[in-house]
Amino acid sequence: MPLKVLKQYYPLRNIVFVVGEGLIVFASVWAVDRLLSDTPLSFDERRLLKILLITLVCQICIYYNDLYDLNASYSFSELIVRLLQSLGVTTILLSVIYLIFPGTGMGEILFFALSTFAIILFCLIWHICVLLILSRGIFNRKTLILGSGELARKIAEGIINRKNCGYVLSAVSLEYSGDKSFGDQNTIIFCKRNHEGLCEFAKELGIKKVVVALKDRRSGFPTNPLLRCRMGGIDVLEGDSFYEMLTGKLSVEHMNPEWLIFSEGFRKSLLNLFLKRTLDIVLSFGMLVLLFPVILLTAISVRLDSRGPIFFSQERVGQKRKIYKIYKFRSMITDAEKKSGPVWAKDNDDRVTRIGRFLRKSRIDEIPQLWNVLKGEMSFVGPRPEREFFVKGLEYIIPYYGARFSAKPGVTGWAQVCYGYGASVDDATEKLNYDLFYMKNMSIAMDLLIVLRTVKTVISGIGK
Repeated sequence: MPLKVLKQYYPLRNIVFVVGEGLIVFASVWAVDRLLSDTPLSFDERRLLKILLITLVCQICIYYNDLYDLNASYSFSELIVRLLQSLGVTTILLSVIYLIFPGTGMGEILFFALSTFAIILFCLIWHICVLLILSRGIFNRKTLILGSGELARKIAEGIINRKNCGYVLSAVSLEYSGDKSFGDQNTIIFCKRNHEGLCEFAKELGIKKVVVALKDRRSGFPTNPLLRCRMGGIDVLEGDSFYEMLTGKLSVEHMNPEWLIFSEGFRKSLLNLFLKRTLDIVLSFGMLVLLFPVILLTAISVRLDSRGPIFFSQERVGQKRKIYKIYKFRSMITDAEKKSGPVWAKDNDDRVTRIGRFLRKSRIDEIPQLWNVLKGEMSFVGPRPEREFFVKGLEYIIPYYGARFSAKPGVTGWAQVCYGYGASVDDATEKLNYDLFYMKNMSIAMDLLIVLRTVKTVISGIGK
């Protein structure tokens, strides 16, 4: 059963995995501390808080080393290497913390060596057990998709491609007998007129969830079969809701307008808006001050690397379609669009300068946008600002595209951390799917999650 954490759904076993590893790290360090103590049965609150600090820093480093990405397949040796890397960074960060706050330290080298060995040993065993559970599909909830349209197909692909989603596609109940290209070799295809016998079929297979993603509901909705499923203890979910829960995005191409109107979300309380603006001011002002040396060094580098201005400004469409000027460090040659006209930026763009490639990959080119945030034209987190030239075209092609202008554009955002550079209408559509998910579930907690994921993106060197 999935749990909703910071506006995202996670399988319960994923939560257990992360919490369980935290308990293992804590228990390993605590056991070593008690082993080396002169009074092993004593209780010391301060020591426990210090161990909690070690656990927290260690888990943050494990997260940034992608060891909580259950979709990744690591060999035994790579798992050990990543754990060692995580503990190495943990040691560096804790050393800095101990240097600044001497009272938070734990003690001698023997304690460190034994703690490291214990953490590696028990975390390695824990990860291997989790990987075995994933590979064998233990605790997966059997799911049946009702429908044969494009939304149903995308849901099926989402379940099959995400081995950590907590679901397994057991069957598909088709609307038409001609389309049997769903799922994989383990998926059972069910096709009966008006889906008769659906409940009995689902119970026979041990189905726990039925996802309704019918292509055409006007030709007849299977009310009675679905009611029998619901009364029989089988969860029945609407396709758009399940897709949102599964992928962390919406699907504007196949979304039912009624679902969008009646679904929860898109709430903008005055308190939430006040807290968001306060966070924007604190973050933008603080970062402009802290990053001043980086800003100065970058300005010199851009000037020396190629001819042209240090900063690049361009008109973008903001909240309520208000036009404003965005600021960045120049990462392209001067007059990059003189011959081509307005075109989308893309990976490996030959207009990008040498220093510009580094600035884009590290996101340093985005720092001047903090000034836009401070002025109130942008937010720290929000949809990526787009040019009016592209907006006019995209609104005619992509459904609900104008909805993104109900929020302030952001320096970073859900689409930026989940998807790469967009260089086509398909890319713009996919980014809108993520932007609408963000606006539907917008909160301070989600903003903080996006900031953490942005830091991870920058550290990993994957510019988005």
